[in-house]
Amino acid sequence: MRHAPHKAPRSAVALEYDHVGAPRVTAKGKGEVAERIIATAKAHDIAIEENAILAEALSEVELEEQIPENLYRAVAQVLSFVLQLRKTVANR
Repeated sequence: MRHAPHKAPRSAVALEYDHVGAPRVTAKGKGEVAERIIATAKAHDIAIEENAILAEALSEVELEEQIPENLYRAVAQVLSFVLQLRKTVANR
């Protein structure tokens, strides 16, 4: 009998950027909590970027803390994607 490989629980991290300082971690979780974070984002039409490695790194940041400098580039790429996506949708 073969068993399916164990799949790690899904992680999710929500960021907020108010153009002051660096983005802050406003929610984070694994498993069911992650699924609720994702569902809430979808319900509010918030862009979602699936990047397990970045989510894992951001999950180490305390809630309401700004992201550390070593994650600026990765988060900037995600924010650029989100802004471009919004621009594309607005032009339709």
